Amino acid sequence: MQVRRLTRLTNAFSKKVENLKAAMDLHFTHYNFVRFHSSIRCTPAMEAGVLPSALTVADLVDMAA
Repeated sequence: MQVRRLTRLTNAFSKKVENLKAAMDLHFTHYNFVRFHSSIRCTPAMEAGVLPSALTVADLVDMAA
């Protein structure tokens, strides 16, 4: 439900596989490294011990550039 690119009837539909892959990579990175989850009260990456603190959206932009 969070990724509208997977439904054909939206403006966000990806015609190229490369665009879909980039959008899905961005979604999963945000979901696992930036977004705090209410059930575990932190990000999944912090819970797994991958990162000591959550990333910011600015960090994602810096990594993409």
